[in-house]
Amino acid sequence: MAQITRITVEAATHVPVAKVWKAWNTPGDIMQWNAADPSWHSPSSENDLTVGGKFKHRMEAKDGSFGFDFEGTYDKVELHQEITYTMGDGRRATTLFAEQNGKTTIATTFDAETENDPEFQKQGWQAILNNFVKYIESTN
Repeated sequence: MAQITRITVEAATHVPVAKVWKAWNTPGDIMQWNAADPSWHSPSSENDLTVGGKFKHRMEAKDGSFGFDFEGTYDKVELHQEITYTMGDGRRATTLFAEQNGKTTIATTFDAETENDPEFQKQGWQAILNNFVKYIESTN
């Protein structure tokens, strides 16, 4: 069996962790920030943030040329600290939230898929995370 490549992306904001957590997990907010590129968007989002609960975020090109459902099942949910989930294809991801000195750090580590270059995947996940920080800071 091939070794799993794990990739970590990270960003920080001066927004309190409680507000970061809420915007990270609320479907109406997710639809505002969940895109790696301005030509993409998330027109729908469903989220049951409980262990065993499922999420599904529709991600698609604004011109309608391509789209997919990003979905999974939650394995661990610790309020304002950690979310771990298993994606539909069996890969796992963990997002850690840490607030210190008025700054909240968000770090996601995920299993890379084998279709695309790991660096390309890292750039995409980092772009989504950066978009989240831009969104949360604009609403603060």
